[in-house]
Amino acid sequence: MPFTKNQIITLEIEALSNDGNGVAHKDGQAVFVPLTAPGDVAEVRIVKPMKTYAFGRVEKLLTAGPGRVRQDCPVAGPCGGCGLRHISYEAECAAKTQFVRDAFARLGKLDVPVPDVLGAPDTDRYRNKVQLPVGTDENGHIVTGFFAGRSHRIVACTDCKLQPAWMNELAARACALLEENGITAYNEETHTGRVRHLYMRQGWHSGQRLLCFVVNGNGLPNEAEICATLQKEFALTTILVNRNSERTNVILGRRTRTVLGPGVIEDTLAGVPLRMGVHEFYQVNTPAAEVLYAKAREYAGLKPDDFLLDLYCGMGTIGLSMLADCKRLVGVEVVPQAAEGAKETAARLGLDADRADFRCQDAGAAAAQLAAEGARPDVIVVDPPRKGCDEATLTAIAEMAPRTVVMVSCNAATAARDAKWLTEHGYKAVEVQPVDLFPRTKHVETVVLLSKGEVDSKKIRVEFSLEDMDMSEFQDGATYTQIKDYVLEHSGLKVSNLYISQIKRKCGIEVGKNYNLPKSEDSRQPQCPPEKEKAIREAFKYFGMI
Repeated sequence: MPFTKNQIITLEIEALSNDGNGVAHKDGQAVFVPLTAPGDVAEVRIVKPMKTYAFGRVEKLLTAGPGRVRQDCPVAGPCGGCGLRHISYEAECAAKTQFVRDAFARLGKLDVPVPDVLGAPDTDRYRNKVQLPVGTDENGHIVTGFFAGRSHRIVACTDCKLQPAWMNELAARACALLEENGITAYNEETHTGRVRHLYMRQGWHSGQRLLCFVVNGNGLPNEAEICATLQKEFALTTILVNRNSERTNVILGRRTRTVLGPGVIEDTLAGVPLRMGVHEFYQVNTPAAEVLYAKAREYAGLKPDDFLLDLYCGMGTIGLSMLADCKRLVGVEVVPQAAEGAKETAARLGLDADRADFRCQDAGAAAAQLAAEGARPDVIVVDPPRKGCDEATLTAIAEMAPRTVVMVSCNAATAARDAKWLTEHGYKAVEVQPVDLFPRTKHVETVVLLSKGEVDSKKIRVEFSLEDMDMSEFQDGATYTQIKDYVLEHSGLKVSNLYISQIKRKCGIEVGKNYNLPKSEDSRQPQCPPEKEKAIREAFKYFGMI
């Protein structure tokens, strides 16, 4: 029988799920319990019973598991960031290794070696970028912090253990200066107030520092004085103001202007010199990213005459870090600022387009175009967003038939899905290496090596459609139930599976072949109202589905 709300049961935590929650079983049902460790025995209160599983919270810890440690951050649970700070780093690495193994075995159905995760050089103070929401506490003071899980409620935090001390100190000083100058924090509900976010970035090797105020308006009162004070006190290289006056969850607006300094900072990543402002994607853990890039370069196994194609290339760092091993590089990136940054970096290195060519295009469209042109890269590197590669990209990769594909992914589930697709189209999954870029959080990066198998793709015909796959198991935290819960919590609206399915189709997200079709040809389905469509789309954005 299903559990009842507020029922208290005794459980022993067996493992961690890939979202960092402890997992236990009782009476044939799974119970997910945040902030628990394998081996914990606890009295657990059921807070959300479902038909075949439930969510609970610890009422009383009876016995601590062997990997449990004392949390050293008072807001680690509520802030939604450090979901694994209550276990040792050794236990965390073991759990992340298992996350990736489970994804490739269960979702990808692949029998592929998955070595232990490559741990990060540093587990604290490693972030080179932070975007802190600005709000007002119950006493009327301006504060910064982090959004609590699945909400936009700010949990104030004065000393985040993941970011350098100067970022925490600057945030506190900036809040004080804003108050002294009568500047208000942005209020999402009323769309009033001035400062929305503080954005800080650091060149890990160079030590250069960037600050950007994200504001609802054109700038700040007494802007010059505030910025000059912060630049002097924190040795800032540059200060920017980004205008975002939209009602949106997107942090940055389109317009950014420079207040002090050159508008960019410089750094190197895996030997590649970079310049960056606020719009460019850059790995947040520089030392660990260099470990990841070294593994990707090893997997690529490039030869002096090789042609390397780097899809979803960002600022071009992965491809450029491998260029010494090959003859030619083509990089593809859809974000204009990142693509321009890659071109500028190549120019500073004295590389012409015959040696390193970067294109601002959608990865799938560019890959299809290259395939149609008869391009034959020897190695393809892909580093897609959390949703993974689209079918056009995978199809073009298969048509170009490189001898090696190296996939870098921040989502083991979609990496497993895409690797499975490629193994069904002439490739063999050789090895999957987890790399920990995000210590103390639930996230883990994955590098996948795929090699051209014995099957000659030119002599066989393989038909494939994403519609034939159940995509729901690959969408990170995006079940129909979770979407409905999010919509209800954030808009007060109740939506049906039918409405979610309709909006999925509008957004180009595949659903099952016969999902929510009418029972007879004469049946008419109700159409999702506009206000519910808007709420569902917001949920899709939150879960990274669009």
